[in-house]
Amino acid sequence: MAGYRKLGKTSSQRKALLRSQVTSLIYKGKIVTTQARAKEVQKIVEGLIALAVKEKDNYETVKISAKVPVKDKDGKRVKEVVDGKKVTKFETVEKEIKKDLPSRLHARHQMVKVLYPVTEVPATKAGRKKGTKEVDLVAKLFDEYGPKYASRNGGYTRIIKVGQRKGDGAMEVVLEFV
Repeated sequence: MAGYRKLGKTSSQRKALLRSQVTSLIYKGKIVTTQARAKEVQKIVEGLIALAVKEKDNYETVKISAKVPVKDKDGKRVKEVVDGKKVTKFETVEKEIKKDLPSRLHARHQMVKVLYPVTEVPATKAGRKKGTKEVDLVAKLFDEYGPKYASRNGGYTRIIKVGQRKGDGAMEVVLEFV
């Protein structure tokens, strides 16, 4: 008996499909897919959330000082003339950052192996390229889903049957977080 469903795809196609569905489930909170795919995605997501719950508080807070360019009201860098050259003006800022301990760092690497990078694009036409930003799904897992499901022992997702798809009659389901 096989340990997983092949979903009628080659191994590389299957891995890409599952990775993309896991990524969109974590990003959006729920997806609509076939029952067989949902059961496979559910296995992967449950493991990722279990990792996030286990390692959610496994970091230390560190104070660092960083040089940041000074910006004017329009968000442009302030320049000053030094020895006849225009040079960007910098200021030193104190920041507190989370430094992962080794086991949390390993968990982070395991999550990055599965998740695709997600880029948010603004809806307005003006400045679409400028306003894009990368969404950190691993941080979302640690900061949002980890504390949310800390009291649960598994069962972080549920499958709700929607009905049969019109084209091929496959059972469609909604896979969502509890």
